[in-house]
Amino acid sequence: MTLMSAAEDAPLGIFGGTFDPVHVGHLRTGYELMRALRLAELRWIPVGNPGHRDPPLASAELRLEMLRVAIAGQPGFVLDDREISHSRVSYTIDTLSELRGEYPQRSLCLLLGMDAFASFTSWHRWQEIFAVAHVVVAHRPGWQAPTTGPLAALLAEHGVADVAELHARRAGCVHVRKVTPLEISSTDLRELLVSGGDLRFLVPEPVRSIILESECYALAHERTQTRP
Repeated sequence: MTLMSAAEDAPLGIFGGTFDPVHVGHLRTGYELMRALRLAELRWIPVGNPGHRDPPLASAELRLEMLRVAIAGQPGFVLDDREISHSRVSYTIDTLSELRGEYPQRSLCLLLGMDAFASFTSWHRWQEIFAVAHVVVAHRPGWQAPTTGPLAALLAEHGVADVAELHARRAGCVHVRKVTPLEISSTDLRELLVSGGDLRFLVPEPVRSIILESECYALAHERTQTRP
């Protein structure tokens, strides 16, 4: 098998989220998982209209642009605007089904943080996800796998330890992978901005410039404070 054909056969990674804003924790996690899983590429898919939470504070256009400049120049990182480009509520199963239609023979790996995995069984049509993709969960050192409850049952039924399983099968596995602990959240960053803090070294500098120039989070905070 040539290097080109090997890359064409390797799994595609999918990393979704509001990215409100994207930060170095997102980027480092995506980078480590792309290398550890030997992904052909990692699709960054910002949510347009989330059905499971409050709307993002920054506009879809600004979040898309922040993500664009954040991943620029990194081989294998690809921006995918499919959820922002349509007006319907964004559900992960719909996006994965679209990608499955585009790549019927490829392994698809949905990347999640531990917080997202903790609420996985509350997602819209979550059971159907295993028919179209694998689920890869990024965890921090010290995390203990659940021994009871629905997540324990998921890990017992679908869990695999060997990355080769993600390459050999198109879908249906759960793989838990340790990543470098960076305790950064978009929520904390928005709160830092509201309190007058600076995001230097917490987000890529081009992302920081967009936030400062647009004042998107300061304006959004003002709107929420004056809302009746």
